[in-house]
Amino acid sequence: MISAIDSALVTFRLGDPEHKLSGVRLRQDAGVTGALDFRHDARGWELTVSRPPVARMEYLLELRRADGSTELAPDPANPMRVEGAFGQKSVLQFPGYCAPAWLSARAEPGVSGDAEFPARSLGAAISVRTWAPAGTRDDEPLPLLVVHDGPEYDALASLTRYLAAGVGGGWLPRVRAALVGPGLRDRWYSANPNYARALRNAVIPAVTGRLATTARVGMGASLGALAMLHIHCRYPGAFDALFLQSGSFFTASLDSQERRFAQYRRIVSFVASVHAGGLPKRVVPVTLTCGAVEENLANNRLMTRTLHEHGYRAVLHEVPDAHNYTAWRDAFDPHLTRLLGGLG
Repeated sequence: MISAIDSALVTFRLGDPEHKLSGVRLRQDAGVTGALDFRHDARGWELTVSRPPVARMEYLLELRRADGSTELAPDPANPMRVEGAFGQKSVLQFPGYCAPAWLSARAEPGVSGDAEFPARSLGAAISVRTWAPAGTRDDEPLPLLVVHDGPEYDALASLTRYLAAGVGGGWLPRVRAALVGPGLRDRWYSANPNYARALRNAVIPAVTGRLATTARVGMGASLGALAMLHIHCRYPGAFDALFLQSGSFFTASLDSQERRFAQYRRIVSFVASVHAGGLPKRVVPVTLTCGAVEENLANNRLMTRTLHEHGYRAVLHEVPDAHNYTAWRDAFDPHLTRLLGGLG
């Protein structure tokens, strides 16, 4: 159980009446510092830590058994769970945290469709799910939100529910979405010129050929955000605005911990070229969000400064969370709301 949460401390307790465990460790990326191994006493296992500088905290427990085996699992003493990109985690919501009001607002499901578009440069097809407000005709010109990891954004961050609630409530303009499936994500989203060519020359023309669109907004998180910026740099006419969340804008000086990632050098080379002046002269509005405890925060701050220096109307919003879909969801309003509202 979570026995205590106050302004300074959080105490975790885990019962072990049959003495099956030889150790328990807290696994998290929310900025908890200090010792993370639980101590054993007559009641089971206990850990007290300083409350991290976030509004909510996702975590797992590493359970070690006497036979040497380990299991990474949600906290069996905490019923609150959240789905994420890598499975289910336990979650704590600290006093003062509020989920977005639009989650409980009335929202029509909208009109959706699925398609696959062959991409010669990748030797594969890119899947896309389109969404539009209920009652929208295919020939009605609307702004188009092009979203990397789109199906995951929808399932884990309720993206189309946000759009439907905003349109229905009158605080968002009518807008379409193209939810782009990730495919071979690590390879495609890592500043890959073949992927950039495929999205710009195959997917976008195919979608806009079927559905009437006006302005286009590129959206993505983590590597998906990096890929959107890369596409803008290679094809400046692709997007009229960018919404980039927790972008993986790796640099050699800030992100050496990522060097084992297979595409690290390609990402670092691209990001270095951006900082060296490789941004297009066609400037577009850029809204960035990043968790206050993320490893990516420093490189997002640096990228925002570079965008400013090259005349981009860029703003970074630091949110009290980490690198996860709920954090990205909670930043939609007001930050994506303002970006979409300014497209007119």
